[in-house]
Amino acid sequence: MTDTLRPSTTDPRRARRRAVPVAGAALATLLAVAGCTGGEDRATDAADTGTPVAVAVTGPLCEQLPAGTEPGNPGSLVGQPADQALQWIPVLTTFEAAVRATGLGGELAGVTVLAPTDDAFSAKFSRTNLDELLLHDVDDLRTLLREHVVTGPMSVSELVTAGSVRTLADTELTVTGEGEAARFGDEAQTVCADYQAAGTRIHVINRVLGSLPTTAGEDDDGHPAH
Repeated sequence: MTDTLRPSTTDPRRARRRAVPVAGAALATLLAVAGCTGGEDRATDAADTGTPVAVAVTGPLCEQLPAGTEPGNPGSLVGQPADQALQWIPVLTTFEAAVRATGLGGELAGVTVLAPTDDAFSAKFSRTNLDELLLHDVDDLRTLLREHVVTGPMSVSELVTAGSVRTLADTELTVTGEGEAARFGDEAQTVCADYQAAGTRIHVINRVLGSLPTTAGEDDDGHPAH
């Protein structure tokens, strides 16, 4: 599956607004709140990073994401808490909103985050199902997110060398190498890897992991769409 969302090169909130039409009402509300609380502070933080830090990210999606001196470039995220760094990667609006909805940000220090893209969430959940997770089934959503977090900050090469890793949800993921990417079982692989936040590695992946059922393609009453 190929992610085609191209972010703004000036303000990540514009990229969020582009994602809203494919989101349910709950996600749209969370994105709107994020856009008007602290956005200017984040822009200032990203701009005032001092000497640029060279960070090499790898994967086919990287060329569509902020680079160089653009806000949200990999070097500008070094030293930021992981939950703040996620806000600057434009294809992770759903994952970042889910982190805020579950209050999981405090668990994202000293870990590896495997963050599915917005396209991955759209391929996994219907709008109604995603709204239910964000608003009501928060425990299920928190468990799902913890299935995407591995103890200890690990680069792609370290993940592949390990061969298997255990998540915060106590599930085991088999890891194999595929070119410059890491593949997790038969489910997902990295598409832009090795972002570095404060004590945390963030790898963008192309599928949602975990055991929750796939509901994409169902209409609002839970029946298959025609």
